[in-house]
Amino acid sequence: MSTRLGKTILNETHKKLGGNMVDFGGWEMPLWYASGAVKEHLAVLTGAGLFDTGHMAVILGEGPDLRGFLNFALSKDISRLKTGRAGYGIVLDDQGFAVDDAIIYPLSEERWALVVNAGMSGPVIAHLKKLPGSEKYEWTDLAGRLAKLDLQGPSSFRILKPLVAGADQVFEKLPYFSFKGDYDLPSSTVRLTDGTPVLLSRTGYTGELGFEIFLPIDRAESVWNRLLETGAERGLIPCGLAARDSLRTGAVLPLSHQDIGAWPFINNPWPWALPLAGDGSFTKDFKGRAALSAARATADHTLPFVGFDPRKVEASGAKVMLDGREIGTVLTVVADMGLGRVDGRVVGLASPDKPEGWNPKGLVCGFVKIREKLEPGTVIYLKDDRRQLKVEIAGDLRPGRSARSPLK
Repeated sequence: MSTRLGKTILNETHKKLGGNMVDFGGWEMPLWYASGAVKEHLAVLTGAGLFDTGHMAVILGEGPDLRGFLNFALSKDISRLKTGRAGYGIVLDDQGFAVDDAIIYPLSEERWALVVNAGMSGPVIAHLKKLPGSEKYEWTDLAGRLAKLDLQGPSSFRILKPLVAGADQVFEKLPYFSFKGDYDLPSSTVRLTDGTPVLLSRTGYTGELGFEIFLPIDRAESVWNRLLETGAERGLIPCGLAARDSLRTGAVLPLSHQDIGAWPFINNPWPWALPLAGDGSFTKDFKGRAALSAARATADHTLPFVGFDPRKVEASGAKVMLDGREIGTVLTVVADMGLGRVDGRVVGLASPDKPEGWNPKGLVCGFVKIREKLEPGTVIYLKDDRRQLKVEIAGDLRPGRSARSPLK
């Protein structure tokens, strides 16, 4: 029996733009448009890209001392997270496994929102309801009530600013991982010049300067078209999931249920999602803490890698080899076409020391899960049924990322 795929309000718009539609987490979404994934990836690095992310789920929580409850439910220490500042944390189970990851929005002391992955609002709400004290809280799944657009790239601020009412005040004191407005859109204090109420968040999933825009579903097509029209002269194009995947990987950001999942959330490139002290101990109690403490010495290590050309292996089933030994598996493998090597070192389009006139040919990169910790620069091989590919463990991937750049 076939399962009907979910569709965002922009589904027909994507098809008219030539979107190559695929099943992603039960949603019919564009993988790329006629421009192709490479051009879309590069557009976000040099200009801007526009993504429909209406498949993402928003959970609204309400109740007394919700901060304390969520501080136990999430790996991130949110005890001092101020209203208007967002945080990133992992919802863990008793084993320290990731149920899902989430961006957390404190709207007030008694109203918080979690943005989780497509199809995950039900499982996350069910998980939260099993935690001690959950009976004091009301959880609302806002699926079907909001649209979400992601405007990403170094030109995104200059594209968006003319469309925001009272822009100077809205963008004042809006650093990375902050937001203005409310998910109760009719009462939001942030509006576009056409009157559309929005929650505007300076976040994204690309590593580049950008915004996530939550807005009424019936305004999504109009705002999408206005953004593309306004941004055309600054290189804005619509982008699909393929570019989103390659961009987030180059920015060393995990994909839930692929790079994090049914294994302990420890020994990975995302320690900032954990409440760690300088000596590596945990500074607060949280669901899964005991399991992570016990697993630290024995759990696999998730590490970034970068290659020497854009060739890839198939991530599914690919093995990691070191000195002829199989030591783990490949989690994610993409080609970041904004990367290249100059005299052996990794250089990006935004690298200040890139050679004049230099154009990258792309480098393979991603994440491996292996049984031992390896230092950056260690050569390993990725092996699938077709090839064995030489890569090296990396401390970071795409240099010069613009996410934290000042708005100007």
